[in-house]
Amino acid sequence: MPWHTEGGAFARSLALPGAVWGESPAIGLKLINSSLENPGRGLPRAQGLTFLFDPDTARPTAMMEAAWLSATRTAAYTVLSTRMLAAPGTDRIGLLGCGALAAAHLRLLAAELPGAEVVVYDLDPNRARALADEWSDPAATLTVRPVEDARTAVQGAGLVLCTTTTTTGYIGHDWLAPGALVAHVSLDDVLPDVVTQADLLVVDDWELVAADDRRVLGRLYRSGDVTGPDGQHVAGTPDAGRRVDAALSDIVTGTRTGRRADTDIVLSNPFGMGVLDVGMAAAVRDVAERDGIGTLLRL
Repeated sequence: MPWHTEGGAFARSLALPGAVWGESPAIGLKLINSSLENPGRGLPRAQGLTFLFDPDTARPTAMMEAAWLSATRTAAYTVLSTRMLAAPGTDRIGLLGCGALAAAHLRLLAAELPGAEVVVYDLDPNRARALADEWSDPAATLTVRPVEDARTAVQGAGLVLCTTTTTTGYIGHDWLAPGALVAHVSLDDVLPDVVTQADLLVVDDWELVAADDRRVLGRLYRSGDVTGPDGQHVAGTPDAGRRVDAALSDIVTGTRTGRRADTDIVLSNPFGMGVLDVGMAAAVRDVAERDGIGTLLRL
């Protein structure tokens, strides 16, 4: 549900139900709201709640804060993307946007790419410096330094990580180094030529991406410049656009091919799947029950 704030900023509420079946089912709902004005108020852009439900009675069994789960899930997806799609020897990360989502990514990437240099940029230089200061300890496994402009952060990076709130694209294909993996986890950082000229274009769930009309990939789908992995296209447009190559799950399971050459430029453009938050919430709930953490509420 989208709306605009009194100040004219975009805001939204997302309610994403999901179920993970198997030996230990997890059924629940992620409710996460965001306002693009929040960082200016000193608040995180997004906040919400995640619920778990009893598989038999459908009654709520757990409620937990959603933003931390969402940020950690997003960062874990990026780490998996890096593991599957980054060129060998990736040792430089260009990070754009230095909020809570960026911090969550660095926590996980420190284990995945120890010793990497991270070049960070934010429209607010103080945020970039503050994030770099968090990693100033000589024992830190990442070297983090701020730069003055976005292009400097991107150029030469083997992993370009977008964690901003921008709705205006600025990263062009000519900014990217041969072999770069662009983890486009925010809304609109890349320009259309990055999508159309990427050697490999990967999403998390095509139906989610196609249903969205705000992000760059959804807009290109509607204009006929992008088609789905099986040739899906909007009625009235030709099946001639740049085809999405795969979902990340296809590459993990080996049903579709990933990176073919070390010099390929790869765009990973996930939408964000609420079912992953539900699965992760169940794991958190299990630890909380085991360790006696949390507050019991009587309904």
